[in-house]
Amino acid sequence: MTRHPLRLVALAVGVAVAALAVVLALQVGDDQLQAQPRSELLGDGAPDFVVTTLDGEKISLESLAGKAVIVNFWNSWCLPCKQEEPALKEFYERHRDEADFAMVGIIRDDTKKAAGSAVDERGIEWPMGWDPGGRAALDFGTRGQPETYAITPDGLIAGTQYGPASVEGLETLLAAARGQR
Repeated sequence: MTRHPLRLVALAVGVAVAALAVVLALQVGDDQLQAQPRSELLGDGAPDFVVTTLDGEKISLESLAGKAVIVNFWNSWCLPCKQEEPALKEFYERHRDEADFAMVGIIRDDTKKAAGSAVDERGIEWPMGWDPGGRAALDFGTRGQPETYAITPDGLIAGTQYGPASVEGLETLLAAARGQR
């Protein structure tokens, strides 16, 4: 009689482990797939977005014309987003003063309060636009977060990164946006 309860416990543990593995796989994704440019927009015109920063200013792709633009979709509760923050910070510090460079974070699937707290607590300095209805995320065809897009000075999508970006990956995206593949 004691065997049946143990079997049920073992089965429950097995199901829980399998479910956790599926959730983690969906959240983090496959590294090989992340490195491949999968955006249907690659080489096409980037969708013009208009977002309001956490400071209340409007940012649009049109306002950044003439610059190589890095757009990073993220949210405060996303663990892979948090993992990539050191790389984003280092990359932004390297390029922030370059006249032909801009970087924008677009907050998706989050509350303004949670995102604002995350930005303050984590010391994020690049402009953050809030996308409450998800319009920009939908227009870019994002599949999750984090996702990063490189946009040329004339508004074409030059590269994408699905999942956490590294400094090297961000440098590759910026080079593509500047036409320096």
